[in-house]
Amino acid sequence: MEGRKVPSVVFKTRVRDESVGGPNPFRWQDVTSDDLFAGKRVVVFSLPGAFTPTCSNEQCPAFERLHDEFKALGVDDVYCLSVNDAFVMFQWGKSLNLSKVKLIPDGSGHFTRRMGMLIDKDHVGFGYRSWRYAMVVKDGVIEKWFEEPGINDDGENGDPYGESSPENILGYLRA
Repeated sequence: MEGRKVPSVVFKTRVRDESVGGPNPFRWQDVTSDDLFAGKRVVVFSLPGAFTPTCSNEQCPAFERLHDEFKALGVDDVYCLSVNDAFVMFQWGKSLNLSKVKLIPDGSGHFTRRMGMLIDKDHVGFGYRSWRYAMVVKDGVIEKWFEEPGINDDGENGDPYGESSPENILGYLRA
């Protein structure tokens, strides 16, 4: 994966827009891969789903807590990507009180599929989701890749978490 350009896709996002009015002042906004990655050094971590145990209790809060350390090491942004829609990602971020990590909805899984990380989690009723991974991306090119072992569609070996932890990525950035 290292040295490979990230896929060029359009993410369907929602942004606050007071001109919309009413109790839900948000509008749709297309965000491209270039919008997220061009001219920046970013950390991306992808996980199976919003509101799931490891993602909500460990991984996402740890990246939020350690965000300033990433910034101090020259990272412009930290993105959490999941095969969930913009509404789910918004509510999940709100429930976790996220203010630093930016949530990227890959609702149809186009980015995840083109990364080769789309798996079938039908064995737990999730449908297609992302395998857990992380990467450091510099100007749209994968600089460093972190993938959990044992990618599969059957739920074998559970849901490993370690390789894609913020501590592991920080170790790489500090080296």
